[in-house]
Amino acid sequence: MTEALLIEIGVEELPAIPLLKIIANIEKTWSKILGEYNLSNSFEFIYTPRRLVLKHAAMPLKQEDATVEFFGPPVVAAIKDGAPTKAAEGFARKCGVDFEALGRGEKNGKEVLYFKNEVEGALTASLLQEMLEKWIASMAFGKMMRWGARTDEFIRPIRWLQVRMGENSVPVTLFGVDSDTKTYVHRMVTYDAVEVPNIDAYEGILTEGAVMLQPKDREALILAEFDALESTHNIIIERDRALLAEVVAITENPKALLGSFDALFLELPPEVIITSMKEHQRYFPVFENGKIANKFVVVSNAYTNDYSKVVAGNERVLKPRLADGLFFYKNDLANGLKTDGLEKVQFIDGLGTLSDKIKREKNIAVRLLALYMDKIEKATGKSAADLEKAMDKAVNLAKADLMSEMVYEFTELQGLMGYYYAKALGEEELVYMAIKEQYMPVGEGAELPTSVFSSIVAMSAKLDTLFGLFSVGRIPTGSKDPFALRRAVNGIVRIVTEYDLAFNIDDIIALLKDAYNDFDTVLLSDFIIERINKSLDANPSVIAAVLASGERDINEIAKKVSALNDIVSSDTFKEQFSTFKRVANISKDLDLEGDLNIDTTLFKEDAEVTLYNAYEKVINQQYADYKTEFEALFGLKRELDGYFDDVMVNAEDNALKANRLHTIGSVYKTFKDIADIKEITV
Repeated sequence: MTEALLIEIGVEELPAIPLLKIIANIEKTWSKILGEYNLSNSFEFIYTPRRLVLKHAAMPLKQEDATVEFFGPPVVAAIKDGAPTKAAEGFARKCGVDFEALGRGEKNGKEVLYFKNEVEGALTASLLQEMLEKWIASMAFGKMMRWGARTDEFIRPIRWLQVRMGENSVPVTLFGVDSDTKTYVHRMVTYDAVEVPNIDAYEGILTEGAVMLQPKDREALILAEFDALESTHNIIIERDRALLAEVVAITENPKALLGSFDALFLELPPEVIITSMKEHQRYFPVFENGKIANKFVVVSNAYTNDYSKVVAGNERVLKPRLADGLFFYKNDLANGLKTDGLEKVQFIDGLGTLSDKIKREKNIAVRLLALYMDKIEKATGKSAADLEKAMDKAVNLAKADLMSEMVYEFTELQGLMGYYYAKALGEEELVYMAIKEQYMPVGEGAELPTSVFSSIVAMSAKLDTLFGLFSVGRIPTGSKDPFALRRAVNGIVRIVTEYDLAFNIDDIIALLKDAYNDFDTVLLSDFIIERINKSLDANPSVIAAVLASGERDINEIAKKVSALNDIVSSDTFKEQFSTFKRVANISKDLDLEGDLNIDTTLFKEDAEVTLYNAYEKVINQQYADYKTEFEALFGLKRELDGYFDDVMVNAEDNALKANRLHTIGSVYKTFKDIADIKEITV
């Protein structure tokens, strides 16, 4: 037997972001609790700003009856001289019965004490108090509140509670609030509680009270209203998914409204306007003809026939925000880009100030520029002297906007504001673009710097943080990486592979380590290699094969992995690969770094000559890329198969045996210089 179950926990307005962060866990935990109580069934979790709701279409009225079996100690150990031993008495206590009530059973071929208990399933209504307490306690919102004289905590005060099963109201108490049969609708409809006669009437009552219960319906309505506004006013509304989710979570009766602001504020960089609207007001930016417009869209939660006052109020609130931004912007331009004051800003304990960091980054940038000078000269047409001057300026000014009023107000605009200020103050394009792109990429799949010049500035910042933190013992452990060093390495990998930059890990470490305290550079090297292993999108065994070759250049590692992975991923590779596994197995005990001399005068079989000639042809060719070279090496399969069919490698004659092992070992070593095929699994 089942009945519908409705649970509504009414709260004061929930903060959207903490709620959205744990929504998946909220659902998962309730599902887990249902399983623990043997009441698993489908349900729906729903939320508005003022309620958390669980709806079950068919909740079991009670747990199923269960048979619980207990197997005890062997009878020979349980009874001595006709009397129960302590082990037997302990087992009886565990079962909750006297020893005489225990039966006998068989387990693992032995006669043991046995007890079977028929447990009647409990009524669901009697379990809901305990289940809901567990569920509420599991919600890790972060910051919590206490209210009144209570000592328990929740994200916001709980104000009403409904627990309805079928036609009945189930008595449950949470945070001193008893369940009843009332709910609350939109405050602009009524502040009074509204009676809910039954579960079927619940959503209809909310709808009449201007509460759209389903988040998916609220989102659909907002997007439809966006479409209508765009069509009516010939505008484009930026549909920020994260902001949309937040707005859905803070509205019960959403209404998208178009507002405007004074066009004089368009003097501000678009990012300042957008950040001010999103961060402070949760407004959606509006664009006309590809440019930001002096308009915005606000999603109101009001319930009224006249939204003009709502629009006017939001326009009035936005104006001082933008006025502050314009004031900061003009002040910052008047002051210019300066690093004065960064010598007082601590970077990380043991690594000095931001001024010290700039000096270290400049040292790295100069050395990287020398490595990649030819490539940058060709790309820019500038002389080495001009590029060195521009690099010095770019690194020196990269952190200057941290002292600006705008970045003090909007920290997420660091780098970007430096770009606008440097551009407005007449710096050359190489410099202001490098300032803008110094933090790129900021995450997986994020944009990369648009030039090698900018990439050097970005890599210098990442490398200094890596070297600096390793030099003071701040090394990531487990999942903890507070300074995002793993992300820094991932960014370097993406940059060097995108721009085809030589980046030998050992050489770079040797080149840069002198600017830092002595530390175990092997740890840093291993850390970078481990991140390469995680960041490349390929069969893990292919990555392991390339790394086992001893290759230390990140760019070359990526090229080899990409080429080998294409071959290994083919449909025909698996059936062909056994030949090359055999090559690796035969060669496993050979000293590949020793003399693998092949004496052609010792060849006895045609297959030996055929393989040798084919192998010589392969190794004496020049290849345009690794894939072509791999294909040529794997193309030796036919000759190798013929060799294994016709030639006894482990010949009785030691000279003949050694010569044949050297032949196979040479093939394996040629592979291993690029990738160790023994590591590949398919």
